[in-house]
Amino acid sequence: MSGDIAATIQRAREHSIGDLLRRSAKRYPGKTALICGEVSWSFAEMDAICNRLGRGLLTLGVAKGDRVAVLSRNSHGFAALRFAVARIGAILVPINFMLNPDEINFILANSGAKLLAVGPDFVETAHAAAAKGSAVETLIWLPGEDPSTAPDGITTFDSLLHSDASAPDVSVDSRDPAQIIYTSGTESLPKGAILTHEAVMWQYVSCIIDGGMATDDTVLHALPLYHCAQLDVFLGPAIYLGATSLITGKPVPDNVLALIAAHKINSFFAPPTIWIAMLRSGAFDRTDLSTLRKGYYGASIMPVEVLLELQRRLPDVKFWNFYGQTEIAPLATVLSPEDQLPKAGSAGKPAINVETRVVRPDMTDVGIGEVGEIVHRSPHLLSGYYNDPVKTAAAFAGGWFHSGDLATVDADGYITVVDRVKDMIKSGGENVASREVEEMIYRLPSVSEVAVVGLPDPRWIEAVTAIVVVKAGQSLDADAVIKHCAASMAHFKVPKQVIFVDSLPKNPSGKLLKRELRQRYVGGTTLDQAVQKSFAG
Repeated sequence: MSGDIAATIQRAREHSIGDLLRRSAKRYPGKTALICGEVSWSFAEMDAICNRLGRGLLTLGVAKGDRVAVLSRNSHGFAALRFAVARIGAILVPINFMLNPDEINFILANSGAKLLAVGPDFVETAHAAAAKGSAVETLIWLPGEDPSTAPDGITTFDSLLHSDASAPDVSVDSRDPAQIIYTSGTESLPKGAILTHEAVMWQYVSCIIDGGMATDDTVLHALPLYHCAQLDVFLGPAIYLGATSLITGKPVPDNVLALIAAHKINSFFAPPTIWIAMLRSGAFDRTDLSTLRKGYYGASIMPVEVLLELQRRLPDVKFWNFYGQTEIAPLATVLSPEDQLPKAGSAGKPAINVETRVVRPDMTDVGIGEVGEIVHRSPHLLSGYYNDPVKTAAAFAGGWFHSGDLATVDADGYITVVDRVKDMIKSGGENVASREVEEMIYRLPSVSEVAVVGLPDPRWIEAVTAIVVVKAGQSLDADAVIKHCAASMAHFKVPKQVIFVDSLPKNPSGKLLKRELRQRYVGGTTLDQAVQKSFAG
């Protein structure tokens, strides 16, 4: 076969993230694709806007392989940029908008980003970050959920839209990098996980099949799109299927509840912390949630008592637990609706395109109930960490990707995550899984939220410490928490200290920031609104 014919065939077989929107626009041109604030686009309109934006980026000098960073809350502009960048073969670099300018600068410099798209709330931060020796040549102002005006001297989304709405003539192979997502781990410098179009799209397929997603869904996207959970587990599959997406950058309970009712949402994802906040909202019982049928959670395991409450108060909603991490694009395992109660607390079984094991340090499989590390093989997986061959090699040691999560496997093959390797508490020489203690404390009816961490202690080395938020209007003391745990748990697992606070720190994705809690409380001395503490043993 000649080179010309091979290239022609390859072009005809192209399948990339940018192609998915075009195909949905062909199937459902007049159907609503996206709603954000006052903006509503049909699939045909969104497809044309992404073509115009892609051509505008090319005119600006962005070429295939260039990195395009984005620092923004959820918006229609963010969604359009995602697909426009994919269409021209550039590489998206989403950035956590909670980072400070120095942290953002590290990502810009490490990725070599040429352009930074910024939402209305972060223009000043973006200027400060880009000015610190990065390769960023241009700032692009993205419109937000609420109407606003771009500051002077910045290229705007609208001004970048090319007059030609035809598809950019750029060949994009499925094995080309689609995005570099920087992990938010405990290391001082984050790692950039390179994910190809192929990896992300195989992950879409797993989400759709194992998550019961459908074309007639109306999906609310409230968690940050800079995180691959909302971007690639929910927005991407919705566009792929031709479902309708409602985007908001305000993942607060009253806003989420109002949007579900107003737009007849049937599908919604949030981490357990957001579901808990919704249950505690005074608006919950006043809101018509009758259209909601599919509920998804992830980022951490849903406390069993909270799951029971959700099923009691939302009896018509089926729930899925999606477990994974950035490096696997991010879905790895699924706990399906029928298993929520029989296997409560479990992360489920591997998704259809994932093979998962729980292994000992020598890479042999653990026995039933034995704790080991979760490892994966899957086309979802990253192709490496950007410019970091040493960490890439370590992550794939033994031919499997090492997740860093500790888990057990039961007799039916269901995986239960017990902790991150770094979150296991070593107390008095014994390993304590913080989640096990949290689950026990959640059984107390007056507990709204709890996080268990290990704090330095002269006797225990690490003291098991429970940091508790009590439900409004109810009371609880430290002795009651300790006695409750002591009645059912080994002595070394029982909290040595109980701290009561008004709220727990979370990132914009709703994930508990245990690292911040460890920094905040040192040796039992609290640095915020702790109102009670107690020591045992």
